[in-house]
Amino acid sequence: MTAPVLDVVVPVHNEQHTLRACVTRLHDHLVQTFPYPFRITVADNASTDDTWQVACALAAEYAAVAPVRLEQKGRGRALKAVWLASDAPILAYMDVDLSTDLDALWPLVAPLMSGHSDLAIGTRLHRSSRVVRGPKRELISRCYNLVLRASLGARFSDAQCGFKAIRADVAAELLPLVEDTSWFFDTELLVLAERSRLRIHEVPVDWYDDPDSRVDIVSTALDDLRGVARVRRALSSGSLPVDDLAARIGRGDNGARLGDQLVRFAGVGVVSTVLHLGLFALLRLGVESAQVANLAALAVATMANTAMNRRWTFGMRGRERAARQQAQGLAVFALTLLMTSGALGLLGLWAPGAPTWLETGVLAGATAVSTVVRFVAMRRWIFRPAGSTVRSRDPESVEPDEARVVEANEAQVVEAAR
Repeated sequence: MTAPVLDVVVPVHNEQHTLRACVTRLHDHLVQTFPYPFRITVADNASTDDTWQVACALAAEYAAVAPVRLEQKGRGRALKAVWLASDAPILAYMDVDLSTDLDALWPLVAPLMSGHSDLAIGTRLHRSSRVVRGPKRELISRCYNLVLRASLGARFSDAQCGFKAIRADVAAELLPLVEDTSWFFDTELLVLAERSRLRIHEVPVDWYDDPDSRVDIVSTALDDLRGVARVRRALSSGSLPVDDLAARIGRGDNGARLGDQLVRFAGVGVVSTVLHLGLFALLRLGVESAQVANLAALAVATMANTAMNRRWTFGMRGRERAARQQAQGLAVFALTLLMTSGALGLLGLWAPGAPTWLETGVLAGATAVSTVVRFVAMRRWIFRPAGSTVRSRDPESVEPDEARVVEANEAQVVEAAR
């Protein structure tokens, strides 16, 4: 058959009773709605019933169905193996129960085919999604996504919906770094993509819980939490090369990322201010000079501020460039201190004996300006990923890397369609 544009993987384990209905329904839907060649890959991971025989029978019946047999169990293992071996430019997967409405499939893959996005996920947590499932699963799902936001800074809304797609060139970069072979596979892939500054497109979906689901919720939740801890350690130690990936294939900063950075920068500012004032109060108990106590407390608070912003605001891990960044942070601190002191000095020259309210206002304005200067310096100079370039988002000036991605992707789609 013609090389496919889209390869939809259906990972299965002991699904002999549901597989035929699922593949038939999916095949008919793609024939009616998808205008390019496609393939449905049934990835049988270590089934012990007649699932493999059903998959082979479907392949004999439909030219667009291909069975793949894996001798080890694990949804993540199956997806990784099939996706890396696929010749399609767009890769997708969905659960065999087809809980997600298939009408969302074209909106899922279209942004990848056009080059607009790098990954696409179905989300059950959008306000326009219609979801039918029990309160227990609803609570666990929402709590899990809150854990991801708090521990890994995730911004995607639904990690575990079994309805995702990815561009093949992106998969080739990310999949070798994904360690999980089971249910945490999705989350790990999305965290890597987000930290690499790739574009994740979310599609609201209608989703209906499968009452025959055999997933052990408690065991899966515990495995997911262990996976979260492992990925967090890897990011903290710098063993995951997300900065290199971001510099090489990332899309650059966007508005959402900037907003998150501003919020975290403000939070770090509050913490470092409290630290500064607390240290100053403690030092004053044993140091006679208030200026000396303030300078020492301010220096410690500044180094803590730089370290916290490095890790939490700008997501940099490991020790590489840490000492240099601390020195740059102190240099920016000296500049901003000069700005505030200079503002008060100029006020003294312009209006000697100015009232306290005016001095306070001038100092507040200078502090606000210096805060902006510090944030811009951190974002564009101190914590700018090595090897990255600042790229314009002006629509009149298309980014060269992004343009190449779009052109290459479109070329793949056209060639496959031929």
